[in-house]
Amino acid sequence: MANKDFKRIDILTGLEDLQSRLFVDPGTARIIDLSNVRLLRCGIDTVRQLYRGLIRPEVMALFEKLGVIVEFAGEYWHTGRVGRDSGYQYKLQNADLGFILLIKNFNAKLENIGPHLKIEVSPHAIDALSPERLQERMDYYAAAVLSHRERNQCAVHLALDLQGWAPPADLTARLHCRARANRDISGIKEIQWTMEAATYGRGQSFLFGSAGGVQLAIYNKTLQARSQDKLDFWESVWRRRDSFDPTDPDNYDPDQDVWRIELRYHHSVIQQFACGSVDLRSGQVIETDNYASFAPHLDGLWRYGLGQFKLLARPGYYEPIWTLIREDVRIDLPVDSLIDDTEYKRYYKTSRGFSGKNVELFLGNFVSLLARERVGAKQAFDRLREWKCWPVIRDHYAAKDMSERDLYKHIKNLLQERHVRWGRAV
Repeated sequence: MANKDFKRIDILTGLEDLQSRLFVDPGTARIIDLSNVRLLRCGIDTVRQLYRGLIRPEVMALFEKLGVIVEFAGEYWHTGRVGRDSGYQYKLQNADLGFILLIKNFNAKLENIGPHLKIEVSPHAIDALSPERLQERMDYYAAAVLSHRERNQCAVHLALDLQGWAPPADLTARLHCRARANRDISGIKEIQWTMEAATYGRGQSFLFGSAGGVQLAIYNKTLQARSQDKLDFWESVWRRRDSFDPTDPDNYDPDQDVWRIELRYHHSVIQQFACGSVDLRSGQVIETDNYASFAPHLDGLWRYGLGQFKLLARPGYYEPIWTLIREDVRIDLPVDSLIDDTEYKRYYKTSRGFSGKNVELFLGNFVSLLARERVGAKQAFDRLREWKCWPVIRDHYAAKDMSERDLYKHIKNLLQERHVRWGRAV
């Protein structure tokens, strides 16, 4: 049964008012007043654009010496290596511009056309450029890195900043989701675009879902921005945007902490939306492959995410704050939203049928080889998640109501069974 919203009523007339901040529980008549909640801004926090192509020889020559400044594509960049977890080997970084170019995919040969480039964009560059201008800039850098360049989808993080609300103590108990993982982060939290780390206290940051799918992050943005020496930038953004409330133009209070509610979409999920969502006017699939063309659909993704992750007041009813941010918030972008003209739906390749059998045959053979080589379940699962075909495997088992944790246990049990039944003969 679908969850329902509390009634929104006018405080003077008692009549239903979809713009009101006064919510009434229809079952208990309990009143919740959210008039003190200030919605500061909802925008794009991170953009990642992926490309396929052949790396130009002069680009690889830039990494003959690492940790130095080089000139490339008309700008100066710092060269370096990146960890294997990123999927790439090298980076060119210019923090002033707000771009990181991740180059040479670990899983593709240098001499072949492949997914050899990912461009990560910082919040201040996203804030300064329209989606069209930002896409032009990314495409320009991509053409300088790759020949035979083609776009290979994007990933985005959508972030709402607000004051007058903080996560309840029982957030993790009342946050229901289809996602496969959730955790209360206390300690080290990775800052995505810079790959740096910051420390938070317990209860200051929450993360739900899988990095390879859709994630919900809720964290104290004031603490995070201060720890990264970025508070001045964010305060300028909050003061400029003011709020979603036209009657309160001076919405930001510098003496009160700002909390962020952030939805993070992996590029594989964006691709599923691009293949499954339909333009209601033309009847055609939207088939986008880049940030600029997908930007008009981000309001749709915001609403979708708040349907995947559900903060409930009680069984069957949304917490009023969830109704408020779902209905009243729009992404702050200089483009016309297509939310009312599009039917949003994710397309799963495994739903065609034949590949499901292939996935299970592969996993059985994979486990048999692991057992023969005496590879442990954790190492095996980590390598499986790094593989390019991991989203297909994950989605196949998700369709069977198996989370990533369930799949890990499944692999562990299969390994144990082979060891027990066949011993060292496998």
